[in-house]
Amino acid sequence: MPTPEKETIIRELEEKLGKTQCVVLTDYRGLTVAQLTQMRRRMREAGVEYHVVKNTLLERAARTAGIEGLEGVLSGPTAVALGFADAVAPAKLVNEFLREYKLLAIKGGILEGKVIDVAGIKRLAELPPREVLLARAVGAIAAPLAGFVTVAAAPLRGLVTVLDAMAKQRGEAQA
Repeated sequence: MPTPEKETIIRELEEKLGKTQCVVLTDYRGLTVAQLTQMRRRMREAGVEYHVVKNTLLERAARTAGIEGLEGVLSGPTAVALGFADAVAPAKLVNEFLREYKLLAIKGGILEGKVIDVAGIKRLAELPPREVLLARAVGAIAAPLAGFVTVAAAPLRGLVTVLDAMAKQRGEAQA
């Protein structure tokens, strides 16, 4: 039976797992305290929480939150990056730190309640920023509409051109 302190931690983790869009599980062995502090600071600025957690407590919280399949991932020291506002931010930041500090390792993650592997986290980290994706979506919607407007306006433009030519021809004939 877990102690009351551990029960509180499990409830807090369960609550956070329910609210978060993306969780990245990392192995932080080899990082210095200064490096971890710098990483936490940068993550906090991006709206991402980074916590060292006990594997058993995280497993219980995940099970209670309805997330299955973490058993194979939870071995050795584990820290979690939790992203609440942006689903891609934790993966991008962890990937950034992975390039910077070769000692940081990605174990796996959770995306919208589903466990994903290391390759899934890396693909998520390679996605363009949200603004770029929105701009691409708007461009994809706007391009056919612009083409339609051009095609729809072509007969009218042709009529105006013919009428203009006729008016010029009449003007020349009267002169």
